[in-house]
Formats: sequence, structure tokens, C-alpha cells
Amino acid sequence: MLFQAIKRSRHFVYNILQNDEHDTLFSRCVDYFLILLIMTNVAAVIAESVDQWYYPYQQYFTWFERFSIVVFSVEYLLRLWSVAEAKPTNTTWRQRWQWLKSPSALIDLIAIAPAFLTFFVSIDLRFLRILRLFRILKLTRYFASMRILLVVISKEKGSFQAVIFILLIMIVTASSGIYLVENHAQPEEFESIPKAMWWAVVTLTTVGYGDVTPITNAGKFLGAVITILGVGLAALPAGILATGLANELEQRRDEIEQQFREFLVDGDFDLVQNQTMIDKIRRDLGLDKEQAQAIVLQVLREQALEQREKEVRKKNFCPHCGEGLD
Repeated sequence: MLFQAIKRSRHFVYNILQNDEHDTLFSRCVDYFLILLIMTNVAAVIAESVDQWYYPYQQYFTWFERFSIVVFSVEYLLRLWSVAEAKPTNTTWRQRWQWLKSPSALIDLIAIAPAFLTFFVSIDLRFLRILRLFRILKLTRYFASMRILLVVISKEKGSFQAVIFILLIMIVTASSGIYLVENHAQPEEFESIPKAMWWAVVTLTTVGYGDVTPITNAGKFLGAVITILGVGLAALPAGILATGLANELEQRRDEIEQQFREFLVDGDFDLVQNQTMIDKIRRDLGLDKEQAQAIVLQVLREQALEQREKEVRKKNFCPHCGEGLD
């Protein structure tokens, strides 16, 4: 009896915290509470950076931080405990270990880890307050658009690694070149290659603060070339991300279209009666309601057109011999 009660409790917690298909008033309230708590934590970190706000109300900030740590720690432990219900046939501890290595679990751990660091090491508390800003990453669990963005970054990580590698090569090359041509003219600004890297970074990223500029003709020419190269290099990550997002959304659209077509082939599909099923598929694929409704209507129109074509063909051919009728 006790084992069954524990299992039922674990399944209930899994549905509330982990199961996206379980949509009840209570689960939505829990999600809204956690979202509000995360956003309030971020606001508190920002407010604590203002001494006029922090010191008069330091006790209230401390109480709120302790309350948040308790809530986030309990949430983390409950997720770890209940994730075993995701695949009941698999080994419990293997599922938990896989969850611990997942991006969402790592984000949850980063969100609470700074608060526990003070028990083991002595660090500046202001530094810890800045680390608490990582809690905003927990919002990725509740917004489909942010989850899609993380998926795209994961899929395109090879391309981003290539861009970062090229950028590092360009920074080293540019800083070395500007050091050679500007060191004698500006020994204080371009004292060494590591110091020249600041100029290379702001030039390649086309920011150009203007605090360090070349004054020799060779330096100006090199700076112009590096700036032109930087324009194209800075556009690469944006292009990769935009292309990846477009491909991911198109892939998800094809998946939801295919699922709706399978439902139509299996039987009658009613847009009103099957709204729950539509919402489930939409949430799984990270699409908004308008996109899902547009796809459903398109599939229904295509299905109706195919049905009319079949009826026309039946009328134009003999049902017995199959020959065309004049």
C-alpha cells in the first residue's frame, strides 16, 4: 500500500512538473507561480544593484532570496524524483542520471548553485547576486519559442563552432598585424599583441569605440581591410541562426501536417471536437495556435478536394467494367 501511494504521488508530481501533455488548472497555476517567481528574482537582482534600494530593505531581499532558494531547490528535487515516471519500463536511476545531464536540469542547478556556494567558499556576495541572474534561463522551459531557439543552436553548433574558430584566427591575425605596423608609432596603445587584441575585437565586430585607432598609413589600410572583413564575419552567426530557425519551423510544420493527414486517413476529423488533440500536437512541436489552425484548415481543404476528385472519377467511369463513360 505504501509503495502504491508513493508511486501515485510520484506520478502526480511528474504530471504537474514534467508532463507537457497534462494540462489542468492546478498545473497551469504551478507554472504561472514559477514563472512569476523567476521574473521577480531577476527584478530583485537588478534592484539589489542600487544601493539606495538594497541597504534600507536588505532584510526583505534576504528573506525573499531564502524563500526562492527553498522553492527552486524543492522543485529541482521533485523533478529529479518524479522523472522516473517518464518511461516506467526503464531503470529509475538511469532515467534520473540522463535527466541530470539534460540542458534543463543543468539550468535548474545553475539557478540554485550560487546560493549554496557560500556554505563552502567565501566569495563576494555581490558576485553571487549577479550569478542569480542565470535563473532567467529557467523560463526556457515555459516558452516554446525559447525551446525552439535552443534546439536550433544545438543543431547548428557545428556551424557556430566554425564561426568562432574563424573569428579567433582573425583576432590573432589582426592584432599581430596592427602590432607590427603601429608599435613604433603608438608604443603605449599597441604595447603588445595581447593588448592589441582589444582593437582587433572592436574592429572585427564593427563596434569601433575609437579609444584606440591606427595613425600610420599602413595601420589605416590594415584597419580598413579588417573592418570590411568584420562586416561579413559579424553577419555569419545571424545568417546561420535565421536559416536554422526557418528550417526548424518548416520541419515542425511538415511534422504537424503529416500527423493531421494520418488522422484524416484513419477516420473523420472534426476541427471542434479534436481541439484538445490539436493543442497537444501544437505544444509538442512548439507552434502557436494560429499556425496550427492554418495547417489544419489547409489539410481539410486538400482532403475535401481529393474527395471531390474521387467522386468525379466515379461518375465518369462504369462501376462494373471500369471503362470511361461518354
